[in-house]
Amino acid sequence: MVGLPSDCVSSTVDSPSECSRHVTVSNPVEKVAYLVVFHILFVLFVWTYWKSVFTLPIQPGKKFHMSYADQERYENEERPEVQRQILAEIARKLPVYTRTGNGGIRFCDRCQLIKPDRCHHCSVCAMCVLKMDHHCPWVNNCIGFSNYKFFLLFLAYSLLYCLYIAATVFKYFIKYWTGELTNGRSKFHILFLLFVAVMFFVSLMFLFGYHCWLGSRKRSTLEAFSAPVFQNGPDKNGFNLGFVKNLQQVFGEEKKLWLLPIASSQGDGHFFPMRTLSEARNPLLTNEEQWEEDGIDEEPQGSGEASSLAIERET
Repeated sequence: MVGLPSDCVSSTVDSPSECSRHVTVSNPVEKVAYLVVFHILFVLFVWTYWKSVFTLPIQPGKKFHMSYADQERYENEERPEVQRQILAEIARKLPVYTRTGNGGIRFCDRCQLIKPDRCHHCSVCAMCVLKMDHHCPWVNNCIGFSNYKFFLLFLAYSLLYCLYIAATVFKYFIKYWTGELTNGRSKFHILFLLFVAVMFFVSLMFLFGYHCWLGSRKRSTLEAFSAPVFQNGPDKNGFNLGFVKNLQQVFGEEKKLWLLPIASSQGDGHFFPMRTLSEARNPLLTNEEQWEEDGIDEEPQGSGEASSLAIERET
C-alpha cells in the first residue's frame, strides 16, 4: 500500500537492508491505522442499522385510547354532533394541541384513539406511531420517536463508511488510470468498489443533509409536506425551539451519548414543547402541569366550540 522510500532509489543507500527497514516500519503502521478506522466505522454502521431495524415504533399510551364504554357509546351513536361531544369529553383529559385541517380533533377510527401531537397512522405497520417521520423500506421499519436518533446516526455512519472506502480506493484508481496496474481482476474490483462507494455517498449525502435540515427546525418528513395545524391555523415552525434545543430533543442533553446509538431523546413522545404554547393552546384543555399532577378536567367553554369539532378519519 505504500511505495518504496526515496532513499531506496538513491545512490546513497549502502545496502538494501536499510530499504527493507523503512518498509517494515511504515507498512504495518499504515495497515493497522486503516484496519482500526475501518472496523470502528463498520461496527458503528452495523450497530446503528441494527437499532434502526429492531427498535419497534411506539404506540400512544392507554390514556389516548377509548375505553370500552366510550367506544361502545361512540359507535352506537348515530348523531354526528353527539359523537363530536364524546370526543370532546375524552380530549379534555389529554395534552393535545394540534388539530385537523378544519380545526377538529385528530381521531383515528382504526386504532380508536385520540392521536397525540405529531402522531400519525402508518398503513404499513397498521398502527399509530408516536412522532412518525416516515416508513423506511431500507430498514423495513417505521421511523418515529423511538428510533429517529438511530436512523440519523445510521445515515451519518453510512456516509462516513462510503467516504472512507472511496478515499482509500481512489489512489489505486489513479494507478489504474495511469496504467500502473496490470492485473485485470484488480482493475474490475477497484472500478466497481469506487463506483458503488461514490454512488451511495452522493445519495446518502442528500438524504442525511435533508434530515439534518429537518432536525434543526424540529420537523418530521410528514410535517415538512403538511404543516401541523394549531388553534390559530397551520404553523410549520410551531414546534421549533431553536437550533440547540431542537438537537437536544432528538439526541438528549448528554453530549457524550450523541454519537452512540443509545436511547437519549427527551420526553416520551406524547407531548412536545412548542415555540409559543399560547399560539397552540387547546381551549378544551387545562395546562399540561395540571393534567400530569391531578388530571382535573377543565370546564367546557361552550357547546358552540364543542359542536364545531370535527373527526379526522385515517384511511
